Amino acid sequence: MINGTHCDEDLARHDERDVRDADRGFITALRPGEIRDGNGHLVWDADAYGFLHEDCPPTAHPSLWRQSRLTARQGLYEVVEGIYQVRGLDLSNITFLEGDRGVIVVDPLISAEVAAAALALYRGHRGDRPVSAVIYTHSHVDHFGGVRGIVDAADVRDRHVPVLAPSGFLEHAAAENVFAGAAMARRSSYMYGTALPKGPAGQIGCGVGQTTSLGSVGLIAPTLDVVRTGQEETVDGVRIVFQLTPGAEAPADMNFFLPEKEALCMADNVCHTLHNVLTLRGALVRDPSAWARYLTETLRLFGAETEVVFASHHWPTWGRDRAFRLVEEQRDGYAYLHDQCVRMINSGRTGAEIAEELRFPPSLEEARHLRGYYGTLSHNAKAVYQRYMGWFDGNPAHLWQHPPAQSARRYVSFMGGADAVVAKARRSLADGDLRWVAEVLSHVLQTEPDHPEGRALQAECFERLGYGSESAPWRNFFLMGAAELREGVIPTPVRSAPEVVAALTTEQIFQSMAVRVDGLEAARAGRLLLRWEFPDISEVWTLLLSNGALIPMPGDAPRGEAPHVTLRLDRPTLDAVLAGDTTFPSAIRDGAVDIDGDVDVLVTLRGLLEPPTRDFPIVTARS
Repeated sequence: MINGTHCDEDLARHDERDVRDADRGFITALRPGEIRDGNGHLVWDADAYGFLHEDCPPTAHPSLWRQSRLTARQGLYEVVEGIYQVRGLDLSNITFLEGDRGVIVVDPLISAEVAAAALALYRGHRGDRPVSAVIYTHSHVDHFGGVRGIVDAADVRDRHVPVLAPSGFLEHAAAENVFAGAAMARRSSYMYGTALPKGPAGQIGCGVGQTTSLGSVGLIAPTLDVVRTGQEETVDGVRIVFQLTPGAEAPADMNFFLPEKEALCMADNVCHTLHNVLTLRGALVRDPSAWARYLTETLRLFGAETEVVFASHHWPTWGRDRAFRLVEEQRDGYAYLHDQCVRMINSGRTGAEIAEELRFPPSLEEARHLRGYYGTLSHNAKAVYQRYMGWFDGNPAHLWQHPPAQSARRYVSFMGGADAVVAKARRSLADGDLRWVAEVLSHVLQTEPDHPEGRALQAECFERLGYGSESAPWRNFFLMGAAELREGVIPTPVRSAPEVVAALTTEQIFQSMAVRVDGLEAARAGRLLLRWEFPDISEVWTLLLSNGALIPMPGDAPRGEAPHVTLRLDRPTLDAVLAGDTTFPSAIRDGAVDIDGDVDVLVTLRGLLEPPTRDFPIVTARS
């Protein structure tokens, strides 16, 4: 078994309080458990996980099977009077806080269709209450992407429906979902196993939920920023006290406390799993030391008054002592992870060495909510090393290595050629040395991506590694790798997200263009200035192409440098072009864009923008 350090069957039998907690407050489920978009496409299927009611098969880690059985429970739940959650209709939970006039929606899932279905499920039991406010606890898409399924921008503007979020939310939502969005989406398809069949030998969950919904992703920009810990807002008659936690589970992040309900929302900062210090899909490395300090602050601020802890994943924990202990043990887990990694860094160990050695003490290892269902000690330890020491482990032999494909050709040649390596790997597979088989066959597949025996043997190896993984993302990565080797590159599901673009600032829009510029080609294009006027929002921007870099600047160019071209357009026109709903030539012909100057400059800039590659191979050499 991978990631498990003691008898997982004993763990699976020990302490059923989380089972009772996961069922507590259940009101009704969505029947049938399918949600479709306006075109009839399936965006969520809770019923696909019915197989989890069966006994754990040999193709799954018993502890992960049990966790997935809990996270697959779906429906409307009462946390306490006036606080409801819909769980199991997306990767995350959506929470409803009842106010004087309507209902405050917390973290509206990934896509509009599932958020709308969750709201309908709530209203079916509690009445047709209007949405009176929205709260985003942090800047990950599973906590804001479905917002347009519960409220639209006109409601926010005309009915003064506030949208609350932690300071820096919009900046980091763009950085994680736009700037490196294509690569993250590709890796996410592995992490969540989106293309795997649901079943005992396929995708059984993600550790924090079952999978990601595949509907329409949107974003409405916040209208009220939470800028300090202790900030108190009364929203629709509900008193809310906020705690900012930037750099914990997200770079823009917050918890909040409801004094009248003695209820504490921990966002993703306390869940029933060890979380990620660095998610396998890719992100900024988080700070487990700060994470632990925030949880100490949480206990100091709210611990004595809290009767229930709930979060944006999993199920609540009731009772003052149990709630305090949950937060305390989670705090201790992140502090221990950080401090022991730094101790070992200072003893000269590398990230891989630390990951191999690090273990929780028995008191934390036995806490099921710190098991590695989502994050693991192994990859979190490497993340702590990366945070402090970077990619380089200090060994000069690793300072200037060949890239993977070139290095692999040399390895395979040294080892006697691809066929010889595969034959040796087959013997290692029979001996059960799966980690070594995966490593050496990776060299074969970087050298000869189509080597049939190498592909088949690596697929078998990945499959066995996946079946033994307690971590759902590890399982999904291994099984997706096996699927890619057997079936070829599996296209990444692409969600429709034009509303996300519309919610970004103009600077973020231009910065998202800058990261697509082919720098060497741009350098050959010389120095170009494009002036952009947006009359509808009273903004002027200059884009300067200089030495291969695209530099967005508010206002006119410094020193009065004359632009080569000036474009006048309303911001929605730019959004429509970027979303693919129109093109600049069409918008110019339609009169939506007015141009003064050399139009070829705009053509040149468009030609320098490299479209992202969404479906690059992950387990074989890139062409």
